Amino acid sequence: MSSLAARAAAILDRIDIADVSPRRIGKLVSYDGLTMEAVGLDLPIGSGVRITTTGGRAEVVGFRGDRTLLMPLDSADAHISGGGVEPDAGGTMVGVGAALLGRVVDALGDPLDGFGAIATTDRWPLAGHPGNPLDRGRVTEPFDVGVRAVNALLTAGVGQRIALVAGSGVGKSVLMGQMLAGSEAEINVIGLIGERSREVSDFLATKLPPAVRARTVVVAVPADHAPLLRLRAAMRATAIAEYFRSQGRKVLLLVDSLTRVAHAQREIGLSLGEPPTVKGYPPSVFGLIPRLAERAGADSRTGGSITALYTVLADGDDLDDPIVDSARAIVDGHIILSRTLGEQGVYPAIDIGRSLSRVMADIAPPEQMAAAGAYRRLWSAYEENRDLILMGAYSAGGDPLVDQAIARRPDLLGFLKQKPGEKIDYAASQAALVGAFDQ
Repeated sequence: MSSLAARAAAILDRIDIADVSPRRIGKLVSYDGLTMEAVGLDLPIGSGVRITTTGGRAEVVGFRGDRTLLMPLDSADAHISGGGVEPDAGGTMVGVGAALLGRVVDALGDPLDGFGAIATTDRWPLAGHPGNPLDRGRVTEPFDVGVRAVNALLTAGVGQRIALVAGSGVGKSVLMGQMLAGSEAEINVIGLIGERSREVSDFLATKLPPAVRARTVVVAVPADHAPLLRLRAAMRATAIAEYFRSQGRKVLLLVDSLTRVAHAQREIGLSLGEPPTVKGYPPSVFGLIPRLAERAGADSRTGGSITALYTVLADGDDLDDPIVDSARAIVDGHIILSRTLGEQGVYPAIDIGRSLSRVMADIAPPEQMAAAGAYRRLWSAYEENRDLILMGAYSAGGDPLVDQAIARRPDLLGFLKQKPGEKIDYAASQAALVGAFDQ
């Protein structure tokens, strides 16, 4: 969809809406509540259109014979048969600029914060510009997130893409907010997609102090909005981040949650007749995730970067869920949160054994890597023998490594724990790890 949408944007930029040809003026002939059919249109997939009878907007999502399939951006509009349809040249472009900083917008770029219109100065394609993989810079510089366990054991890099995976209620959003507050990014772009409306207000009030909010753009679309709006919110947030990266800025992109974006694409795909595959997801869902994730990263031409954090909901705590598996396969690292640790009062409840940073070896010094390896060995030794230890079936002296893991279990958990709102920078995190677990 991204390449088609980019070509559609180029086509629509050349259209003069005041002088459209008859082939570009259509009319609605059917509407089933999710998709509409129109005749008389000659527009590519991804194009934006406007319904003249209601003033509503829609997007071209497919074709059925000589009919164009549209999906409305607001399902509450009262569409009628025979309603006029005309191109909307701005439908595939995003207004961008410094005026967005400190603001909260919806999927269409309209302000939600009550502070008036936003005077954007530039335009950026919603689907992004086609990229050259050789322009993508390597991840060689640590990215400080202010969380000791992540900084020391799962060191993030500038331009890395990270999946934050957990079941419901295990602390994904809380950890995301803590990493946001503790990060060293120049600009933050946050996509709050498919969450409860209350959580949007709560996030703005509790996770964005004034100093952080002043350099943050929030794109918010709650769960009760049309699926196309939820999908566009993720694309808009990514497009805004791309614009600031093109200016040479260091950007942190947070999308909460990637699972809700996938659910939106599932609704769209099934409505267009795609065959359901694993757990009812159509193939387009598994194409969407890499398209979004691959737009983040470092740009060797401008020196800018997008370090991306995507929260992923593991339905039923199933880490083999197809969305979890697809996300882990494309990102550069994943942080798994454990419900068991959360129930023990360990915060953040990071399961170190199952979590991984694929770029850590390129950015962390040898002494930190050695200490992190020692920590992981002790963690794994305890976890592999947990049942025996808790049942009392393990006899001390049976394995020196297990003996050490049992003795140091409080130290392992204590290193993970960090109070909400507390910031521990990368240097302090590294020193604490090497000091406690240097072998």
